[in-house]
Amino acid sequence: MTDNNPGTVADAQSGNWVDRYAPGWLKPYARLARWDRPIGIWLLFWPCIWGLGLAAVYNPALGFDWWGAVLMLIGAALMRGAGCTFNDIVDRDIDMKVARTRSRPIPSGQVTARDALAFLVAQALLGSVVLFQFNRFTVWAGVASLILVAIYPFMKRVTWWPQAFLGLAFSYGALVGWSSQTGGLALPALLLYFGTILWVIAYDTIYALQDVEDDALIGVKSTALLFGSQARLIVGFFYFGAYLLWLAAATIAGAGIIFAVLSLPAAGLLTWQVWTFDVDVPDNPRVRFYSNHYVGVVLSLALLADWVW
Repeated sequence: MTDNNPGTVADAQSGNWVDRYAPGWLKPYARLARWDRPIGIWLLFWPCIWGLGLAAVYNPALGFDWWGAVLMLIGAALMRGAGCTFNDIVDRDIDMKVARTRSRPIPSGQVTARDALAFLVAQALLGSVVLFQFNRFTVWAGVASLILVAIYPFMKRVTWWPQAFLGLAFSYGALVGWSSQTGGLALPALLLYFGTILWVIAYDTIYALQDVEDDALIGVKSTALLFGSQARLIVGFFYFGAYLLWLAAATIAGAGIIFAVLSLPAAGLLTWQVWTFDVDVPDNPRVRFYSNHYVGVVLSLALLADWVW
């Protein structure tokens, strides 16, 4: 580390708790793990809750595993931090060329790549401790997901669909949540997983719209560039498909009118994002991206309400 009192990161919200309260020595590592932007933790966590909730609807006698939810929140924070740290190690040269990312800890010189690697290993080890609290099937499923985490940072170099690989990795909590209760997989869990993949592709496309000019200049690929002027239509299609798959997963699991009605605000939020995102308005894509946290909240509450009913 070269600076014990580093400045803020350009793509983090001003006044976040890391900037305000974290000690100087911790700030670069907290920024590597994106603790200054907890939205990623929530977006990784909500599919876990959906998997738990769907399993509770499928077999009400199981109940909702509140302790499992706590463990998955801790695991989401650790594994999201580890994934972001790995991504920053791999992308350090690219991040130097993009205005939004060149102030991140590694390209700005706040942390060396070697120190970042040590931090990555520490987070991964703690995450494994959490994972091993679950059954054998879930443990092996979690280990398998590391393949997706490992290849994702390289995908923007070789395919126009890096968001699809992010979707495969970020949606994995749906399978983990379900299998932690059932010891295996079934059609509702798979439908939930595929619907969540479509959701991730769509919301990360909106987020990537902020970087289309820089990405085009340096040769980085993304669905935002691929979709171009058709981005609104295609993102809407993915969101529509995601909601239909979620509805199908819940219905097959045994959910009824309670879930169908209470999940409608999530559909409304997705529609609002598609209708109003505008890459030419500063901060507009980021705000739409962040609203997916509330999509996660709404679907979680809808599943819990249907289980209780």
